[in-house]
Amino acid sequence: MLQEPGRAAPDEGRHAGRSAAYTAASKTPLIAMNTATHHARILLIEDHRDIAEMVGNYLESRGFAVDYAADGITGLHLAVVEPCDVIVLDLTLPGLDGLALCRKLRTDAGRDTPILMLTARDTQEDKIAGLDAGADDYLVKPFDIRELEARLNALLRRHRGNVASERLQVGDLTLDTGTLEVARGGQRLSLTPIGLKMLLALLRATPRVVSRQDLEREVWGDEPPDSDALRSHLYTLRKTIDKPFARPLLHTVQGAGYRLADPDEI
Repeated sequence: MLQEPGRAAPDEGRHAGRSAAYTAASKTPLIAMNTATHHARILLIEDHRDIAEMVGNYLESRGFAVDYAADGITGLHLAVVEPCDVIVLDLTLPGLDGLALCRKLRTDAGRDTPILMLTARDTQEDKIAGLDAGADDYLVKPFDIRELEARLNALLRRHRGNVASERLQVGDLTLDTGTLEVARGGQRLSLTPIGLKMLLALLRATPRVVSRQDLEREVWGDEPPDSDALRSHLYTLRKTIDKPFARPLLHTVQGAGYRLADPDEI
């Protein structure tokens, strides 16, 4: 049973009336533990106690260790001082909302722990705001608990695959995949979380052209925004990595997509 630091465990009778939308999948028979979950520690930041209990109990039965916070300030503190592998973060929290928490964790604390936002806010604008704040994934309530587990395993695989630092480079532009530090000509650059995702995809593909559809999929998965968000983020990325420098590296290929390449190597 989950217990928030400093608080007594709640009465078990409170959880008898949990919504079926959240509990139907929890009846799934246990199978061999996925190796991605082995020893993985999850920080669950959720103020709805019944949902937190359901998610925490299910994940613990699947081999995860789960820490819990019911408000944003406590959640931010735990995220900074207690090491964890993935954070499951609600948006509507007392004390400090999820978007502000995410930004502080990324910008002020410099943490790159994968974050899955778990929220009832389901518009495209909400999803874009969450990803812009630094989230890695976004799951809308009500949800299937098995999908939550699958998404957590995917985040773990991707994050653990990046533990070994790799230095990607085009011209004088570099990105360290371990620290996510970006520099050009020896000058460190500050990118948004979505800008980092786009730059990483373009660097890994160089000198090939990346189609608009593939770049959207890298950033937003299978649910790209209806608005022309990609164009806006590409403009911001180009302004950061190209505008202050003499030689442009990010090129638009009409009718095909985008390419990151040194002009001398094209």
